[in-house]
Amino acid sequence: MSSLQRDLEARVDGEVRFDAGSRAAYAHDSSNYRQTPIGVVVPHSVEAAVEAVRVCREHGTPLLSRGGGTSLAGQCCNEGVVIDWSKYCNRLVWLDESRRRALVEPGACLDDLNGRLKPHGLHVGPKPSTHDTCTIGGMVGNNSCGASAQAYGKMVDSVIRLEVLTYDGVRMWVGETSDEEYEKILTEGGRRAEIYRAMRELRDENLALIRTRYPDIPRRVSGYNLDSLLPERGFNVARALVGSESTLVTVLQAEIELFPVAKYQTLAVMGYPDIFRAGDAVPRVASYQPLALEGLDETLIDFARAENAAGKEALEGLPEGSGWLMVRFGADTREEADASAEQMIKDLRGSEHDPHVVFMDDPAEEERLWRIREAGLGATAYPPGHPDTHEGWEDAAVPPDRLGDYLRDFRALLTEFDYGQASLYGHFGQGCVHTRIAFDLEDPDGVGRYRRFVERAARLVASYGGSLSGEHGDGQSRAELLPIMFGNEIVELFGRYKRIFDAEDRMNPGKVAAPPGGRVRRLDENLDHLDYDPAEPRTHFSYPDDHHRFTHAAARCVGIGKCRSSSGGVMCPSYRVTREEEHSTRGRARILMEMMRGDVITDGWRSREVHDALDLCLACKGCRGECPVNVDMATYKAEFLSHHYRWRPRPLAHYSMGWLPLWARMASAAPRAVNALTHAKGLNRVVKRAGGVDRRRELPSFASEPFIDWFARRGSQGDGDPVVLWPDTFTNNFHPDAGKAAVRVLEAAGFRVEVPPVPLCCGLTWISTGQLGVAARVLRRTVRALAPRLRRGVPVVGLEPSCSAVFRADAPELLAGEPVSEDVERLARQTHSLSEFLLDRASEFVAAPPPGTGIHAIAQPHCHQHAIWGFDADRELLERVGIEAEVLDEGCCGLAGNFGFERGHHEVSVDVGELGVLPAVRNAADGTRILADGFSCRTQIEQRTQARPVHLAELLAEVLA
Repeated sequence: MSSLQRDLEARVDGEVRFDAGSRAAYAHDSSNYRQTPIGVVVPHSVEAAVEAVRVCREHGTPLLSRGGGTSLAGQCCNEGVVIDWSKYCNRLVWLDESRRRALVEPGACLDDLNGRLKPHGLHVGPKPSTHDTCTIGGMVGNNSCGASAQAYGKMVDSVIRLEVLTYDGVRMWVGETSDEEYEKILTEGGRRAEIYRAMRELRDENLALIRTRYPDIPRRVSGYNLDSLLPERGFNVARALVGSESTLVTVLQAEIELFPVAKYQTLAVMGYPDIFRAGDAVPRVASYQPLALEGLDETLIDFARAENAAGKEALEGLPEGSGWLMVRFGADTREEADASAEQMIKDLRGSEHDPHVVFMDDPAEEERLWRIREAGLGATAYPPGHPDTHEGWEDAAVPPDRLGDYLRDFRALLTEFDYGQASLYGHFGQGCVHTRIAFDLEDPDGVGRYRRFVERAARLVASYGGSLSGEHGDGQSRAELLPIMFGNEIVELFGRYKRIFDAEDRMNPGKVAAPPGGRVRRLDENLDHLDYDPAEPRTHFSYPDDHHRFTHAAARCVGIGKCRSSSGGVMCPSYRVTREEEHSTRGRARILMEMMRGDVITDGWRSREVHDALDLCLACKGCRGECPVNVDMATYKAEFLSHHYRWRPRPLAHYSMGWLPLWARMASAAPRAVNALTHAKGLNRVVKRAGGVDRRRELPSFASEPFIDWFARRGSQGDGDPVVLWPDTFTNNFHPDAGKAAVRVLEAAGFRVEVPPVPLCCGLTWISTGQLGVAARVLRRTVRALAPRLRRGVPVVGLEPSCSAVFRADAPELLAGEPVSEDVERLARQTHSLSEFLLDRASEFVAAPPPGTGIHAIAQPHCHQHAIWGFDADRELLERVGIEAEVLDEGCCGLAGNFGFERGHHEVSVDVGELGVLPAVRNAADGTRILADGFSCRTQIEQRTQARPVHLAELLAEVLA
């Protein structure tokens, strides 16, 4: 243990991590860069962070602050100590409604903060697309903007005061500074006076330079805000520190201005022949003072359509065109909001900017369309059939009245460098253009071309009087390009300004600016992919979306951090209860990438650090459906476990729950005796201990008769079209009533139900425990048994979503290239949920006469269903049969198959359920039916509430059969 680590652990009230796993997780942000930190400190309080800075100063150790870690220019990774504020230092300290101000700690997540402000009718003005994970401290450090900056300005415009700490220990409040206050500071003397005097001298000696070299555009984010020190701007030291990217001070608290929430919003989407003419229309459209004015091109739409990044309905809602403007208006009444949009559309009719228009005043429809724009980064990262894209030149800004011409010139530059496939979109109302470009950053020649391109692109932006960054900051991507934009004299002032606060270059060194005698890091240093060339391992899964390379899958994460959101959707349940980076999808992905690299994590598949990071992954597959780049951590975990335990003893749970289908088949010979054994007082503890099951978990009871035995006695009835009803292990052995109900419904709909007469299995439990060789053998047997019917086109209806997900997603990737692969593909195509099958094959059958059934239900979608095929069909079916259903958006139930039963997972399992699902069930009105198709979901709800959930088939049988 180093003396630095020892002192941090002894003196800092917080979590101090110098282990390889933590260092690997924090070696990346959302940029092209990788720098492994010395260690990570997660302070319990602001005072603890102050002490951490003091310890680092005593050891001369570099440091940086980190919030959501979503920076795109490399400013959130460095070779120093990282202070992660997001876990504990996230309080809303006070709120002054009358003055619309708040004091906030730097780790407060923007969406969480806005949730606390919503009852007061207030919100934070800037709203980046990472609003569900970015923090206030990060927004201050980066001078964040987002689409809402059109109405509310950049973060710098919202900051009133900051409490900051310099590396050498000066703790002070800074803000606008009157001449009287300035003189008072000088009179008090000391280091604070020295800082203020040096800033004033820097300003006064260079007034003309500062006034003339800063572009007068709404999205100038590049460089230090020396213009905030000008007399006409109140010598505002707080705003002069905004956007300094942790290179000058550590921000301890921020007092910010808040804004009233627009009660009603309206969205107009306007289509133009191309993105350039959409850009030409921006000045005219912006004159109507919308809340937001966004642009997007047909390339982004094509990518979003290919990857289903925003939903089919949203894409079909776009008006005719190849370039679009999305214009959002807000007001206190719906009529006022609509009137603003209607007036703009009316005025544009017949003008040179006359568009095709779709006018939206339904909030749900608006949100679907807006999602297209927010899906930009994810949709463009891995475009199907095209090279991977990267940041590196992704947010330049120009005067909005010159946007159209800039877009034409920029497109020509892209074409010249053979980067022509790049999409163009962004905050067009303020002249900010986003893109991701297919830079080849894996070999020196490609990196050289990348450098030549960004140098040319910087000169192009400068010729338009623009800013290299209009939102994401300079970090390492643009620091060395700043002389092109500002000139050497201003950049020299940046160095002098840096020296005032951090003469030894200990604060996030090498980013943005360096003190005189130092240097910023080059834009082609520390590139993540340039030295990432690990040997390709032999794997079980085929990874078709990653060029059939696990090394690419391990590097798929681009760091957006959506997995760190605290509400809505599924991803990532383990992060939501632990608030730990390494227990987020992103953290795990980074650790896996470092495992493949072999630098920080050196023991490969045997790594304990990787195992520990994956241990709390619930394998819910939420990330496969919700991650903007579709990281599939459940599959990666299964792959890792298969290698980690190869030729080694496994945890007891892998033998008990991993082999559940076998034990269930054996138990079916005498289910009552088995139930008596597993539930007998005293004996059940022995059983749980032997099976690696947490003692607090109740073991589910086996059914008195398996479903396939019941069906064999009963036999198929009717002469309709055949359908195979899949008897998964859970329906067959634990909940046969769901299978019986499905038979009744399908037969009532006119189908002849067929059920395999012998136990078969999809292999789910072996997959989830990483026993992939066994899983593959089980799947092959199943596919061969079903093959004759599959080849005749007989559909398969699955009742357990996790098993259907295996057929539809996992099986084709596990058995790719095998002799049975064609039948596996047929199985994937022909497997349907009950709701999908009924809507597609028996649409006239699934309808209840008005006024409906009178049944009210709340539905908990299974996480695997949510990820692979969604809940839309269930929602439509429930509506059509007259069941009033509230579909929960509360995330995972927390049981997640074997996860919640395993020893060591109980607390996380229960805590995940308590985040939303379990309270929603408990708070349901009397008489409300609880609908949950997943056996895990039903089990968790039964064990943690008084409710008795049912399968959709059972509910349908009541209504239709």
